Amino acid sequence: MTLQERLQADLKQAMKDRDDTRKSVIRFVRAAIHDREIEKQAALDDEGVIEALGRQAQQRRDSIEAFEKAGRTDLVEKERAELAVIQGYLPEQMSEDEVADIVKAAISAIGAAGPQDIGKVMGRVMPQVKGKAPGKMVSGIVQEILRS
Repeated sequence: MTLQERLQADLKQAMKDRDDTRKSVIRFVRAAIHDREIEKQAALDDEGVIEALGRQAQQRRDSIEAFEKAGRTDLVEKERAELAVIQGYLPEQMSEDEVADIVKAAISAIGAAGPQDIGKVMGRVMPQVKGKAPGKMVSGIVQEILRS
C-alpha cells in the first residue's frame, strides 16, 4: 500500500470515527500533496509524499514556536496534535546522537577542516537523513562539530 493509499484509507476511517482533527490534517496534507503534483506535473511517489509531509511537519513546528512566543497555549496544543498526526506518516525521526554520528563520518570522509566546509558536509549528510531529521537540527550539529 502506497503512502497516498494509506492516507486515503485513514481519511475514510477518521470520517467514520468522527475524528475531526485527524480528518482535517489528512485533508490538508492531501491538498499539499496534490499541489506538489500539479507543480511537478507528475504523480508523487512515496519519497515525494514524505517530502511533502516533512514540509507540513516543519510548518507545524514553526507555528508551535511562534505561538509559544506569543503565549497562545490553545493554538500550541492544536498544532502539536496536528504534528502528531503528520509524524505518524513520516519515517521514524533520528535522534541528535544518530545525526551527529552521520555528520562525524561525513566530516572524516570529506576531510572537512572548519566552518568553511559546512556546505560540503551538509551536501553529504542531507541525503542520508532526508525525512528523518529536520534540516535546522542537522545544520546546527554540523556547525557545532566543525567549530569545535
